[in-house]
Amino acid sequence: MPQALFDLTGKRALITGSSQGIGNALAHGLAEAGAAIILNGRNADRLGAAEEELKSTGATVHSLAFDVTDHDAARQAVDGFEAGTGAIDILINNAGMQHRTELQDFPPDKFEALLQTNIASVFHVGQAVARHMIARGAGKIINIASVQSALARPSIAPYTATKGAVANLTKGMATDWAKYGLQCNAIAPGYFDTPLNAALVADPEFSTWLEKRTPAGRWGQVEELVGAAVFLSGAGSSFVNGHVLYVDGGITASL
Repeated sequence: MPQALFDLTGKRALITGSSQGIGNALAHGLAEAGAAIILNGRNADRLGAAEEELKSTGATVHSLAFDVTDHDAARQAVDGFEAGTGAIDILINNAGMQHRTELQDFPPDKFEALLQTNIASVFHVGQAVARHMIARGAGKIINIASVQSALARPSIAPYTATKGAVANLTKGMATDWAKYGLQCNAIAPGYFDTPLNAALVADPEFSTWLEKRTPAGRWGQVEELVGAAVFLSGAGSSFVNGHVLYVDGGITASL
């Protein structure tokens, strides 16, 4: 049955940075597809609130409060969950940050923070989870890239660099791990109405520009990323590997 290609019943999905924004929307979407969800974040209060909200829908929910930029913390959290609760079948590396300053004035500490949060975390958590997936001969890893994996805009050059790296690390993961039964892909969102983009959403000049620049003529809504995530998490993508799926209203297709 075609429905089985998108049925995540019996699977567990770890989603980093999932107490709000895109990560939280994906948590709800994968839960609706049948997956048990493992939420992650550094803010314990926000994480607890997200857990209670998701549980209220009837979903099976766990929380892992660890810093995705800390290699040892990620390894310990993943190993501990695998040993104490069970397999992590799906990983969505979603945690990310943004800082906007023209490149000539960009603070070095913010550059380092972007590197650690947006790209090093994908390595840290990805490696920790993949070691268990490899031993089982199956697993799904989805990294959240961006239209900035392919395009640049003023004042976010370091962010663009990190998201380009996410796209290429995804290809590297697929190249190394497909032979073990893993599918490693990325979703590249366009401009979505999220807390990370709150300043842009509130800027009438930018929103007007974006609506004209995007063939779909609007901001994306986070729920519109769920279909891509469910597809890449399920049996329907069993021979999809190293792919970057742009969900951007056509912005990368049009000048």
